[in-house]
Amino acid sequence: MREDDIESLRAEVRQQMDDLNRSLAAIEYRAVPLAEGDEIGALIAALRPEAGARPLIRLGGTGDGGYLVPDDLDGVVTCFSPGVSDRAEFDLALADRGARVFLADASVDGPPVSHPRFRFEKRFLGDALQPGRIRLADWVAANADPADSEMLLQMDIEGDEYRVLLDTPPSLLRRFRILVIEFHDLGSLLHGATLRFHRHLFARLLRDFAVVHIHPNNATPVARFGGIEIPEVMEFTFHRRDRHLPSGRRLEFPHPLDSANLDSRPDLVLPACWRPAEIS
Repeated sequence: MREDDIESLRAEVRQQMDDLNRSLAAIEYRAVPLAEGDEIGALIAALRPEAGARPLIRLGGTGDGGYLVPDDLDGVVTCFSPGVSDRAEFDLALADRGARVFLADASVDGPPVSHPRFRFEKRFLGDALQPGRIRLADWVAANADPADSEMLLQMDIEGDEYRVLLDTPPSLLRRFRILVIEFHDLGSLLHGATLRFHRHLFARLLRDFAVVHIHPNNATPVARFGGIEIPEVMEFTFHRRDRHLPSGRRLEFPHPLDSANLDSRPDLVLPACWRPAEIS
């Protein structure tokens, strides 16, 4: 079989698996006790993006691995980027700007490209209850200048972000000017017990950070309950509140710089329930 035929077959299998996962997810959401709609709506309302005076720019290429961040990168000289995929345009863009980029992922032997400012560790991030994994606090302490309080965190670690964020003291998170985090399993917001967990986690973040952008990942399903729609995986960009300058500027959905994670499918637009009230 030719290499082209093999790749075509792989793509077809991936598509079938994605479709199966979507169907299973839909069954799961119908089979578990649901949270109260008002509680879900209140959390979503708290997470709606806020317009800022600083425009958003895209770091990295189109597709998966590129993210929107506030144009507030002057003075950011350190980035921690757990979760390494087959693309590293975001990390390269920061390194080219002069930042040291620390990467960690035990599932690969290194980033897909090299750069003199990259520092890679073959380890997974985790919390104190996961032996063999490194905590974010320990990773930062071992590599960052203790006086550096203008760092950037970009984290895509397939669901472990919740444990890592809860394990990390707010005083350390405040040393990051910008957080770019891909949150997984967001459909579980529909479940009563996990809604309370998410509410606690996001309340910790929102004390010090404003949500300035959300982009749904079109590789995953969307959970629906009444008029509420929750994409299973979404990329959130947070800007520390002392740097965030609120603006009355009208937000656009989708943002002109948004790009589909999978180019084989239409991009997902942030559902209306996640948008500021003046946007329809």
